This record gives sequence, C-alpha cells and structure tokens, in this order.
Amino acid sequence: MTAVEEEATVPAAAAATPRAAGLIRTAWAFPQAKVGTALTAIVVLVAVLGPWLGPVLTGHSTTDFAGKPFKPDGLTGTDGLGRDVLTRFLAGGSTLLLYAVLATALGLVLGAAIGMIAGYRGGWLDAVLMRGNDVLLSFPQLVIALLAIAVIGPQGWLLVLVIGLTHAPRTARVARQATVAVRGQDYIRAAEMYAVPRSQILLREILPNITGPLMVEVGLRLTYSIGYLASLSFLGLGIQPPAADWGLMINENRIALVVQPWGVLLPVVAIALLAVGTNLVADSLASAAAGRTRKVRS
Repeated sequence: MTAVEEEATVPAAAAATPRAAGLIRTAWAFPQAKVGTALTAIVVLVAVLGPWLGPVLTGHSTTDFAGKPFKPDGLTGTDGLGRDVLTRFLAGGSTLLLYAVLATALGLVLGAAIGMIAGYRGGWLDAVLMRGNDVLLSFPQLVIALLAIAVIGPQGWLLVLVIGLTHAPRTARVARQATVAVRGQDYIRAAEMYAVPRSQILLREILPNITGPLMVEVGLRLTYSIGYLASLSFLGLGIQPPAADWGLMINENRIALVVQPWGVLLPVVAIALLAVGTNLVADSLASAAAGRTRKVRS
C-alpha cells in the first residue's frame, strides 16, 4: 500500500476507538445502564468467584453428601441427592456464562462478516447470502438446537456451536443494514479510488463505523444465549449431571419447590438478574446509537 492509500484509510480507522468510547459514554449517561451494569457485575462475580468460594463457605464440594435430601437446614439446605444447594449454586454459573459468551462471540463474528460482505458487495452475492439468511431465520433457534443435540448428544462444544450459528443470521441482517448505510460515504469512495483491497476497506473503514449497532447486538445475543442455555439444561439437553448448572438445578429441585425452595429460587433469581442486566445495557447502547441523549435536570 502506498503512503497516499494509507492516508485514505487512516481517518475512519483512527476514529474507531473514540467513536466506540463516545457511544459507551453516551450510554452510561442513562440510569438504566448503571443499573444493568451493576446487576450484571453482581451475577458475573458470583459466577466467576463462586467455584472457589463455595467450598470455603460451606465446607462441601458440589458432589459431597451434606445431609438428608431436600433438608431445609443450614443456609440453603440440600437438594434431592443430599448435596449442598449453596455450593452447587455458587459453582453453577461459570459454565453457563462461559458458554453464553462463546456462543455470542461466534454468532457476532460470523454474522458481522456475512452482513458486511453482503452489504458492501451488493448484487447477486447480497441476494444469495440474504436469501440463505432468511431460510435460516425461518427455523426457531430452540428447535434447531434440540434437533442437533438429539442427533449428536449434549456436548458443550455443540451447545456453543449451535447457539452461535443460530445467532449469526440475526446479526448478519443488522450488520448488512448498517453497512449499506455507510458504503456510499466519501471515505469509502476515497479508499476505493486508491485501490485499497476490499478486505481492508471492510476491516478498517466499514467495521469501525458500524460498531454502534454491533455493540447493541452483543447485549441482545448474550441475553438470548443465557436463556437458551438455561432452557436446554432445564430440559436435560444442556449441561449434564453431576455438573452444577443453574438451569439443571431448576429441573432437579422443582419437585420439592414447596418443601425446599432455595434449589429453584437461587438459580432463577440469578438467571433473571443476568438477563435483565444485559438487556438494560443493550437498551442503553441502542438509545445511544440512535443519538438520544439523557435530559439533565438543572
């Protein structure tokens, strides 16, 4: 690349970080962003530190026999197999959170790549990619996951792969729309005029300018990933026993909800707080990306 070509691509790429930082600052001005961040941070801390804190606080591992089944003694009692509920709750969020983040990242990267290529190239390639995208969108995500798990079995990598792949078409539509909106800008035409490779135009010119919609997609897809993973575990098709998992805990302890409610209430509350928190953050990012600013009372 010549010096002139480099100068043509520098402005948009150099503006990527300030633009993303400005979006985050604008979103942070909304009260719901602070609430969402606080809720998400609490659950993430529990999920990350829980596997180490559980045995220290209770003296039991996730598989130790701690007392009679569904005995409401101690802090949170025991489950149907006599295992300590608090220990399993503290250890049950790490895998869910890890799988949700990986599935969201996979869906975002793949969907953004497809959407950017379709939106920038246009023509027959755009039509082929988007029609194939529409076919995938016609199938419910949970049904695709159930079918894949029924054929291959409940494997961790399969959960991440299926959920990530089913996120990709939805992210692709957002990325394509955002790409179409910016592909006619002067800095794109300048890069094309200087024969900058298309891959660099996509990565250095278009991608930095569609970070707003993509950041919103991160929050939305993460929320859906959490819900799908918890649902599959509840159905017995996600993370398998004897592993500790919040969705699995709900299924294991629902038969004794009246006698010993903690085995169900703790994971339900944690999943709900995490989903609400990420949703509030995503809504704030969407509002910031749309150019809305918080009204400050004088």
